[in-house]
Amino acid sequence: MSQRLFVLGSTGSIGDNVLDVVARNPQTAVIHGLTAHRNIGKLYRQCLKFRPALAIVSEPHHAIELQANLQAAGLNTEVQCGAQALCAAACAADCDTVVAAIVGAAGLPPTLSAARAGKKILLANKEALVMSGTLFMEAAANSGATILPLDSEHNAIFQCLHGAQRASGDVQRLILTASGGPFRNRPLQTLDQVTPDEACAHPNWSMGRKISVDSATMMNKGLELIEARWLFDIPAERIETLIHPQSIVHSMVVYRDQSVLAQLGSPDMRIPIAHALAYPQRIDSGAEPLDLVKVATLTFEAPDLARFPCLALALEVIREGGAMSTVLNAANEVAVEAFLTHRIRFTDIARVVDEVLQKIPGAAVTSFDEVMDIDQHSRRIGSAVVQRVCRMPHSSPSLYAASSAAAVSLLQGGR
Repeated sequence: MSQRLFVLGSTGSIGDNVLDVVARNPQTAVIHGLTAHRNIGKLYRQCLKFRPALAIVSEPHHAIELQANLQAAGLNTEVQCGAQALCAAACAADCDTVVAAIVGAAGLPPTLSAARAGKKILLANKEALVMSGTLFMEAAANSGATILPLDSEHNAIFQCLHGAQRASGDVQRLILTASGGPFRNRPLQTLDQVTPDEACAHPNWSMGRKISVDSATMMNKGLELIEARWLFDIPAERIETLIHPQSIVHSMVVYRDQSVLAQLGSPDMRIPIAHALAYPQRIDSGAEPLDLVKVATLTFEAPDLARFPCLALALEVIREGGAMSTVLNAANEVAVEAFLTHRIRFTDIARVVDEVLQKIPGAAVTSFDEVMDIDQHSRRIGSAVVQRVCRMPHSSPSLYAASSAAAVSLLQGGR
């Protein structure tokens, strides 16, 4: 049966891939709604192709422009704007499935709206769980919402857990893999000179710029570890990550009998998207078949926390719990934006995040309003830290200059 699909963030890399899979499998879904932040030209072209009932943008002047262009093209698509429109559309009765692909904290409110309405959610916005964890999962459970992960790692775990009774203790460990990004072997002393374009040149995956930078710092993996803890209801100490440069094994599940199940596939986001879109059926993803003879070698190694201090910070936050994951996410978003706009160095990202974490005490959160207040407070402090870091001479030491022993100490014994 065809489902009515509302794609939050349709002009990003996840949105592109979702629409590609839908175009290959038109019997699976009808595009009900599409959204964009500022990429109005691309949204217009998507509307021409998929003819949605609804399109939502951020700014009123973009809505006016898009509505006029669509009417001139003979389309009846209704154009709305603003965050409230996103939330209303995500829980509306004429939508069956919501693709949560807006990057960052901005994706939490509409994704939460869909969860509270009991929708089927294809979750690519990891920040929803990083920021609100228990609260989000409780909202989904109370409404009967279905959450299917789109991240390749979490989708791999979901597939490997199929039929497993997690509550019985059968699952011993979850292992998320990470490529190591573009700087896995780059000399540490040169990381100060990394440019945004270099950080966004991922060796295996095609992603948006923010997520690409997170992959280069391995903050992305830290956020994914936090997400996995809530998504699969597994204690943090039973979740780990391994560097796997080939990006073929997407994640693994270790069972009590020491069986290890792994999901393999080409590094193509259309594979997990096709799985979630058609679940429990299977459809064509359009991805290239995996040729293991051509791949030939699969390697794994432990992450170097001196090279990836952002991962060390995320691991510490997992231990502390409470509001600290919200602080971590907000500080990282501020720092990555500052790096992408050439205001701080690549190596300053970890410095900014670390300082913000030190300035905000950990505490339990009991409501989504508290989550959003902490998010905004963390951003204000993060912006102030960025301004101070901007004024530092480039000869100042960065967190990346720390020894391996110091980075491990961050993880094992706090700051």
